[in-house]
Amino acid sequence: VVLQECHVQNTAREYAKLYAAEAEPLEGFGEVPEIIPIFLIRRPANNIPYATVEEELVGEFVKYSVKDGKEVNFLRRDSEAGQKCCTFQHWVYEKTNGNLLVTDLQGVGMKLTDVGIATLAKGYKGFKGNCSFSFIEQFRALHQCNEYCEMLGLKSLRTTHQKQRKATSTKSKNLPNSSTVKKMVLKKAREPRDFISSEH
Repeated sequence: VVLQECHVQNTAREYAKLYAAEAEPLEGFGEVPEIIPIFLIRRPANNIPYATVEEELVGEFVKYSVKDGKEVNFLRRDSEAGQKCCTFQHWVYEKTNGNLLVTDLQGVGMKLTDVGIATLAKGYKGFKGNCSFSFIEQFRALHQCNEYCEMLGLKSLRTTHQKQRKATSTKSKNLPNSSTVKKMVLKKAREPRDFISSEH
């Protein structure tokens, strides 16, 4: 499971980098959420030889969206970070033609960790997420565009979620795929995160 955790978070991180490259130059957009990297370490002398290591986030830890696919924690939806997380979800959804959604966004300020990814049942570009594809349907029904969605020129989902989504073969050449982020095979049970370090 730790292998999948690394694969999912680092895949989401690649999407976040592309989102930042598009959003940061926009006047008035400001700081963009960042998904921190997670690293797999092997400890052969330990009973559970695999663990993950990531930067320690200091401050108030906030869940901006919940893992069941519902858009954003109602207590945090008016925060800048919460709104930008919703816009990030909308951006990924649109760029992948509704095939992929980054969910379970949480962290400290604009630094996010332990995210999830939902894909349609068939996966997306050789990648299958760790969350139910029903989360995509929930997001499409619940998402409310905000000023950051408008800045990025994202299309409203209010009309499209009522229509039956047509299959499309259009694929973006600039988005991560299974060759961008190395595929990993699940082999070991997850160990609780008891190692935290700073990225060097």
